[in-house]
Amino acid sequence: MEGFQLILTFILSLILLWSIKKKFMRPAASKKNLPPSPPKLPLIGNLHQLSHLPHHDLLALSRKYGSLMLMHFGSVPVLVVSSPAAAQEIMKNQDLVFASRPTYRVYRKLLYDCRGIIMAPYDEHWREMKSILVLQLLSNTKVKNSRFIMEEETTLFVQRIQESAGKPVNITDMFSALSNDLICRSAFGKKYSDSEKGKKFLVLMAELMELVGSIEFSEFVPWLSWIGRVNGFDKKVDKVAKEMDEFLEGVIEERIQSLNGKDAKSKSGENLLDLMIEIYNGNNSEHSIQRDDLKPLVLDLIVAGTDTISTCLDWTMVELFRNPTTMEKLQREVRDIVKEKQEITTDDLEKMHYMKAVIKESLRHHPPVTLIAPRQARKDTKVTGYDISAGTVVMVSPWAIGKHPSWDEPEKFKPERFLNSSIDYYGLNFELIPFGSGRRKCPGITFAEVTMELLLANLMQKFNWKLPDAIEGKDLNMKECTGLTVHRVDPLHVVATPSKYNSQH
Repeated sequence: MEGFQLILTFILSLILLWSIKKKFMRPAASKKNLPPSPPKLPLIGNLHQLSHLPHHDLLALSRKYGSLMLMHFGSVPVLVVSSPAAAQEIMKNQDLVFASRPTYRVYRKLLYDCRGIIMAPYDEHWREMKSILVLQLLSNTKVKNSRFIMEEETTLFVQRIQESAGKPVNITDMFSALSNDLICRSAFGKKYSDSEKGKKFLVLMAELMELVGSIEFSEFVPWLSWIGRVNGFDKKVDKVAKEMDEFLEGVIEERIQSLNGKDAKSKSGENLLDLMIEIYNGNNSEHSIQRDDLKPLVLDLIVAGTDTISTCLDWTMVELFRNPTTMEKLQREVRDIVKEKQEITTDDLEKMHYMKAVIKESLRHHPPVTLIAPRQARKDTKVTGYDISAGTVVMVSPWAIGKHPSWDEPEKFKPERFLNSSIDYYGLNFELIPFGSGRRKCPGITFAEVTMELLLANLMQKFNWKLPDAIEGKDLNMKECTGLTVHRVDPLHVVATPSKYNSQH
């Protein structure tokens, strides 16, 4: 008890000293024109105004202080962006100025000192890694070549639904397993959901995703760094980082040895890791990477892809149950185009304009990442007339932008709004940026898009859907929980019955 009182007295003394310094030792009045800002507390800034759902808190504050709002997380200035126009200024007009990332301690530990592309600062190394990823690994051609993986995993998914026909299934968990299998097959050439080693990897991935989505207060208030040691957070980060490194090292070394074997030519190029190893071995005249770059790049691919795809699919199904007329209209479109064919082609998907609109509307309401990975100003600049200092962290909220009053009835789920609209989610229309925009946008948009369209079309063609226990869609719990992506608190349980368009029916 006495120890607690001493700590409390110490903290209060620091706050008092800080207040005295601010009042009596204030420098000459600044002429900077800063964005509107909510009142902050000494030492912790505005951190006390954030809950476990920060995107909700930031939207509420932005409605009071404006779509370009300056906050302080501890002593760190944070610019919160909540409108299409402000996002365009940051991510297009001044994309290069805001091209860097802040490097947080937890990211450095879990993501190989940020040597990949997701959280790396903007420099020559990042530009080379991004070029390799976009041009060599995730190009449209490479995605087309990996379509067979998507088709095989979609077929297996449909079979699992078929086997449970008429019974409740946890489709949230099924989407998660599907995403893991897709990403692992694309990255490593095999999936890890069946073996004991694979199951441990999936648990490890879940732990890593949770930690990557957790930023401790001590990142912004360094004198609170002791909390991570006391509550076990630091220990867990170290454990997960070590175990993930051991797993990836084993996978990469095994693959290098295999590709150096006598049948290397027949096995190379099957997956993204193969392509990286070929570049590492000097078999690419345009690019080069070091051995130490392989693990960060592979891990970034897994982190960026696994949760994103499953979260998007889950929210889309939730909204279809909440809007049964929309589901009926979508099923009618898919079935009219595909009829009783069992293989849905790329040409078929291109004709499904309503399905594309449904996915866009789902992403508007539920972007997988409600706050895009933070950017950082590389130099002093002005944004819509406001002065922004070098080092300022920028948080763009696609979730808030999706609720901007410029949308017609923004709270309604209305895919029809996109049918006669050129708006897409590739990063050029700032009304809809679930995957970001500019230099730092997600490079795997095409992969995610093809996966979502292919699976959703199959589910709508081959099955009729309902909720168990006579639950109605309007009664679904829409409360969220956060991590790297934002999920529903409750998993979605559904009952599927084969339609007349299902060959197994």
